[in-house]
This record gives sequence, structure tokens and C-alpha cells, in this order.
Amino acid sequence: MNMHRVMVLAVDGVLPMDLGIPTQIFNARPNTPYELTVCGDTEEAVTTSAGFTLGLTAGLEALADADTIIVPGFEDFRRAPHPRVRAALKLAGRAGIRIASICTGAFAVASAGLLDGRTVTTHWASADDLEELYPRVRVDRNVLYIDNDTILTSAGVTAGIDLCLHLVRKDLGAAVANDIARDIVAAPHRDGGQAQYISRTLPTPQATTLADTREWALLHLEEDLTIPHLADHAGVSPRTLTRLWRQETGVSPHQWLLTARINRARELLETTDLQVEQIAIRCGLGSGANMRARFRDALGITPTAYRRTFQHQAV
Repeated sequence: MNMHRVMVLAVDGVLPMDLGIPTQIFNARPNTPYELTVCGDTEEAVTTSAGFTLGLTAGLEALADADTIIVPGFEDFRRAPHPRVRAALKLAGRAGIRIASICTGAFAVASAGLLDGRTVTTHWASADDLEELYPRVRVDRNVLYIDNDTILTSAGVTAGIDLCLHLVRKDLGAAVANDIARDIVAAPHRDGGQAQYISRTLPTPQATTLADTREWALLHLEEDLTIPHLADHAGVSPRTLTRLWRQETGVSPHQWLLTARINRARELLETTDLQVEQIAIRCGLGSGANMRARFRDALGITPTAYRRTFQHQAV
């Protein structure tokens, strides 16, 4: 695999949790080509939002050599980063380098003009500020992350994990992304279109959670998992199951299951020599024809083409 240079841009006041996400996910592993560098406006150190300083390994000039730039959130996001930072980001954007932001990192990317005319996302609590400061930017408050090809944005913290795993999935396939997710004990795949989990009015705590039922469903994807079937496992009515499922995941049970089945099919395409028809049955997608249609809808590619692209990455 060719080396893929990931530069994490730590601006002054960087949020430690946001910074930790890409450094965990893109850290060197035997089955990934990532080379990670944490850089900033100085080659010495940057002060985090928690008050401690962080040593850097490169200055802004490193961004020009990046394949991917990750911009974590920072505390004083209403104040634009130093002009040198904005200029370096603008240059990288013009060069077509992939740039992804986590949480309020979107403000730094927006300050370089790279979000103008785009629909993006950020943490729900700072969405109004982003629209106010950068009126040419459209903010979607109801998604975890948005992939605009070379420009990607995400909501806060856990959505940053989802976005970084999404990048790995695009680069190396589902099996490698799932391995990393298991390594960091994260959900292997949450679709970017899911709603942000934190709402403006916090919901009343629920005595019932469907986490066990979702875990069980992942082990029984080949079965006919109807809403009554799932409700029976959870010990609730079908109506309650549908309401709680959407509340906890941001999507309907049907959409959640479809995403889980496609993700499982991707992993089997990468790691086995099973025929498409066999994989479709194992994943609950029914037939090879249905699996091909679902792949075209979700990924814009056939299962066979997907296997040709990613099977070698899982070895």
C-alpha cells in the first residue's frame, strides 16, 4: 500500500478529545498505510483548551505534503485562526487535498473560504455561530457528518470518530475500518445521515434501552428481522420499539438493519471468496439481485467491483 500522509492541524486552544480521535484512528498499524503528523502554526507547542501544552512535530509547511488534513475543534472558534493558518488551509484546498473537520474545526476551514457554497455540519450548539460568521455556508444540524468528497465536516466528539472511520472505510474498506473500531471500542459504522444524539432539549431518561436488541440483531442479520420480531426480543410493543429505535439511533429500524446488512456484506466481500448470492443470504439481503441493487443505491458500485477494489486490503 502506498503511504498516505495524515496531517492533524492543532490550532491554539485545540480540544484534547477532538485531537485524540484522529491520532488514535490514523496511528500506524500493520494493515494501514497511514503516516500521522501533528502540526500547527509553530513547530514547538500549542496550548490546548484544557490549559496544558502539546508538543508538535511539524509546522504549517507540512500541510502541503498531506494526503488528508484533519482539523479538530478548538475553544475560541468565533475568532478566526492566524492568517498563516488560513492561508495554509486555502492553499491545501486549492490543491485538492482532502480536508476533514471535527466539531468546531469547521470554523477554521470556513475561515479559509473552503466551505463557501457548501452544506456542512458542526456541533449543534455552534451551528448558529457558523452561519452567522460565514453566511455563505449552509449548516445541516441534523447529521453526524457530511462527505463532500475533498471537504468533510462532522459534529462533536463521537461524530468525529464516525467521520474518521468513514475515511478509513473509503480508503481501505469495511474490514479494516471495523478492526480499528473494535480496537478503540467504537461503533463500527454509524451512517452520516443519522441525527446528532444531543438535542437542544435533553430527553427524559428512558428506563428501556434497545442496545441489547441491536447487538442481538447484528448476530442474526440472516433472519427475517421484522419489527414485531425485534419488539418481541426487546419486550416492548412494536410502536414503542419504533419510537425508541429512532430516538436512540436517529434512523428507523428498517434503515438501521439495511445499513448493518450492507456493512456486513462489505466485510464478507473483502475477507472471503463467497459468491454474491451466498453473501446476500448470510446478510439477510435475500438475493444477489437485491444485494446488487442495494449496493448501487448505497455505494454507487456493484459488489463485484467493490470486491476488486478492497479485497486485497483485508489481508
